[in-house]
Amino acid sequence: MSGLLALLDDVAAIAKVAAASVDDVIGQATKAGAKAAGAVIDDAAVSPKYVQGFAPARELPIVGKIALGSIKNKVLILLPAAMLLSVFAPWLIAPLLIIGGSYLCYEGAEKILHAFSHKDAHSKATGDPAHLEEQKVKGAIKTDFILSAEIMTIALAAIDTDNLWTRAAVLLVVAIGITAAVYGSVAVIVKADDVGLWMANNGRLGATRALGRGIVGGMPTFLFLLTWVGTAAMLWVGGQIIVHSVAQLGWHGPEDLIHGWAVAAAAATPDGWHGAVEWTVTAFCDGVLGFLLGCLIIPLVTHVLKPIAGAVRPA
Repeated sequence: MSGLLALLDDVAAIAKVAAASVDDVIGQATKAGAKAAGAVIDDAAVSPKYVQGFAPARELPIVGKIALGSIKNKVLILLPAAMLLSVFAPWLIAPLLIIGGSYLCYEGAEKILHAFSHKDAHSKATGDPAHLEEQKVKGAIKTDFILSAEIMTIALAAIDTDNLWTRAAVLLVVAIGITAAVYGSVAVIVKADDVGLWMANNGRLGATRALGRGIVGGMPTFLFLLTWVGTAAMLWVGGQIIVHSVAQLGWHGPEDLIHGWAVAAAAATPDGWHGAVEWTVTAFCDGVLGFLLGCLIIPLVTHVLKPIAGAVRPA
């Protein structure tokens, strides 16, 4: 009997350790996912464009193909790469974060400048639908790979544990959770107008039909706002990543300056608003810095990197 009780005690202890490990993984994954918010929002804002011009029946299958490619990117390529990086070259994480942050700043600044200097040209997909769908999916998965690399690197830097298995489990949870959240949201967005149209035409109640018409009429505005929210998030997170990463490399000037401005602004407000004002000022400064850095990077990409890439790309 005493042996059985000892065995039950051991099982209970193991269960407690396992539960604590699961809690730690979930907590770390939540923290890491929050750090990657800017790239996640941009991913959700960018992805709906890949189904434009296709028949409604193909929208969800296309989103599903892109989501599957995104999972493969994260789990089969980026997660092992991140683990190798954390073991053999952890000193590379900060420089890679600066590169990823610079990319976010470039993308955000380029979108803003493009919006004010060009008119959008909407064209319908033409040609063989199956071939066009394949090309769109391939292009979306390539774009997703870049954003996923940023997400996984940001998540890796936010994990606070030396245990390799916990680190891998956190990255796996982040990879699956973020992919499900992004492409689940994209699926809802791309089918919202169809659902609204069905409600407007088939709703039994006047309120249902009015809601359907409101959804259909409001989707263009929603997508427009989503695009700008994604752009703002890119600049904010890109600037924040760079400021924090250069501080890790030893240059604390930008981080200390922004923190000083934020604390001074918070001190000038009522007590209950200190935290909100400090966060807002910090985010605003990070975003402005991100936009300015992006504007500086655009000529480098346009006149140096793209010509080099074109020269070395196989014909």
